[in-house]
Formats: sequence, structure tokens, C-alpha cells
Amino acid sequence: MTRRTVRIAMNGVTGRMGYRQHLVRSILALREQGGLDLGNGETLWPEPVLVGRREHALRALAERHGLTEWSTDLDAVLADETVEIYFDAQVTSARVEAIRKAVAAGKHVYTEKPTAGDLAGALELARLATEKGVKHGVVQDKIFLPGLLKLKRLIDGGFFGRILSVRGEFGYWVFEGDWQDAQRPSWNYRAEDGGGIVVDMFPHWEYVLHELFGRVTGVTAHVATHVPERWDEHGKPYAATADDAAYGIFQLEGGAVAQINSSWTVRVNRDELVEFQVDGTHGSAVAGLRNCRVQHRSATPKPVWNPDIPATEPFREQWQEVPDNATFDNGFKAQWELFLRHVVLDEPYQWDLLAGARGVQLAELGLRSSAEGRRLEVPEVTL
Repeated sequence: MTRRTVRIAMNGVTGRMGYRQHLVRSILALREQGGLDLGNGETLWPEPVLVGRREHALRALAERHGLTEWSTDLDAVLADETVEIYFDAQVTSARVEAIRKAVAAGKHVYTEKPTAGDLAGALELARLATEKGVKHGVVQDKIFLPGLLKLKRLIDGGFFGRILSVRGEFGYWVFEGDWQDAQRPSWNYRAEDGGGIVVDMFPHWEYVLHELFGRVTGVTAHVATHVPERWDEHGKPYAATADDAAYGIFQLEGGAVAQINSSWTVRVNRDELVEFQVDGTHGSAVAGLRNCRVQHRSATPKPVWNPDIPATEPFREQWQEVPDNATFDNGFKAQWELFLRHVVLDEPYQWDLLAGARGVQLAELGLRSSAEGRRLEVPEVTL
């Protein structure tokens, strides 16, 4: 067995998502399993080079995991010819310039989303990477979740018949930060720092809808800042200038309609933090992060509206759990493996910077729809 080392500059891994999901549960997990088996007796060994602005945090993180390479000098890391891939999990406002530099240095690029603050910036990155001839990918983790993989299996098997509608609920209560610490960083609630639930979550909804049900062709959205004051990491109050809730209606190619509520100001009364109900002519399903339940038309009850008596049907008990029928790995790790195989073996990979630009476009149009109070068409994105 021969081992091929691929050095990856990982920028932003001192943040929550970059550290937990990308470094620990993806790259370090690959190392713990002995590398990525490429077939034909070859194994890929990912070698992370940690990049960030806080020297003490990088040093502590490297020592914790037995890593030796870290730097606060992004330019120097990108000038290193042995570094093949640049990964970005920074705040959105810092992402565009860093990716521009990585592309100019000839690095393959893998990045969190949104890829830019606006569609023009997202398309510029896609164009630059394409012209440079580097491979590029965007994290689209939710389609690799067990619940949505089961939902995809149902769609591919024709379970639903004609799909009519999708209803999504996402969110939880994020504490204001005064009497209990907030679960999310304060910049998420400042528009001037790139915060807001629309720019965070609409890119997710774009690829989930696009991959499972069809391209989004129209959007109607209403956004709100329900909690106008929060407290930051130092206990100081600040004005929340970004939206913390969004209510969206999405028209899909083929005629189905999706309604998705996204909120950091909602208390959870569902089985998982995100759930999608899909209704079709032949059956329905409710999918979350891990689980998926179905009800076929042959087993659908026949309720009759009567507000004068208690419900006579145990509705939640009449759904059937979809079995795993497979071993599901961490979704971030699964997509990392696909991107690494794309880089090394040139295997097909569809979630590129142009796909990322579609998510930025939907967020941009969602905010505009809310501001203008009208439905907007979503044109196809091209370079």
C-alpha cells in the first residue's frame, strides 16, 4: 500500500464549525482510519496546515491534536508549492479575498458557504477558478445527512408519486446572551459583519431543494429581527441589526411548492432541529437530521373535521420509520472524501463554486423579496 500525502491549508478552523466538523470529524477522522483508500493499493493521507489570525489559538489547537504545522501568514502558506488545497471556514466577509489569493496561487479550493456576500462576488470566484483550471467545491453538508439520504432513496424509488409540496421547519432558541450565554457568535446578528439567518440558511435550502426536488424558480420571503438587542461574548449589549427569522415560499421547477421557516427565535416542538415534510399523490414523508417516517396512501387515515370532540386518530403513531439500510458516516466527512477523490483521481464532482453562487443568489433575492414585498423570479445562474 502506497501513501500519497495531500497538504491542505485550513483557514478558520479555530471557529466552531471549522474546528468540530471539518478538522476533527473530517480530516482528523480520515487520519484516524488510516487515510482515504483510493483503490489500487493507494491511500490518501491528508496533512492539515492550520491557518488563522490568533497565534495562541492555533498553537493550542495544534498541540491538542499532535499537529505541527500552523501559521498566521496566509500569503506564506499559499506560496508553499507543496500545499495543494485551500479550505476556507472563515467569516463570510473575509472569504472572497482569501479565495481569490488561493486561486491565483493555483490551489484547489474547498469552502464553506456562503461563498461571498453577493452574487457578483460569488460568480467572480467561480469564473476565476474556472479560468485558472483549479478544482473547486462548496460544502453542501445537509444532503449527506442520514434523514435526507433516506428521503432521497424514497424519491428515487418513486414512493411519492407526483410531489406536491415541501414544508420545512428549522431553528431553535438562541439565548440573547445576558442571563445565559448565546450558542452562536455575536457577529451572526450584525448585518454589517455578514450576519443574518437568510444569508446563513437560504444557501442551504437552495441546494437541498435543488438536489432533491428541482431548481428554485421563484421566491417570496418575509424576514424579521424579532430580538433587537443581544449581548456579545464579553457581556456587552449590542444592537442586533441582522435578521433572526425568515419565512420563505419557493416555487420549484416541475410545479411543487416549498415553504421553509428558519428561526433563531423559536422553541423546538418537533423531533429534530430541522424537519421536512414532503407530500405527494402516493405518499408522504417527514425527514429530519437522522430519521425519516413515511405514510403511504394505502395507510392514510380519513380524518373528519369536528372541533366539538377530541381527535379520534393517533396521527403520529400511523407513520412508519424508514430503516437505515446503510451505514451513514458524518456528512461533512463524506463530502470531504468526495472532494479529495475529485482532486486526486479527477472523479466527477458537482457541488462547485457555481453551485455555491446559486445559494448566494437565493439569499440575495430572498432579502430583496422581503424588502420589496413581492415575489421574485430566480433566473438560472451561469458564468
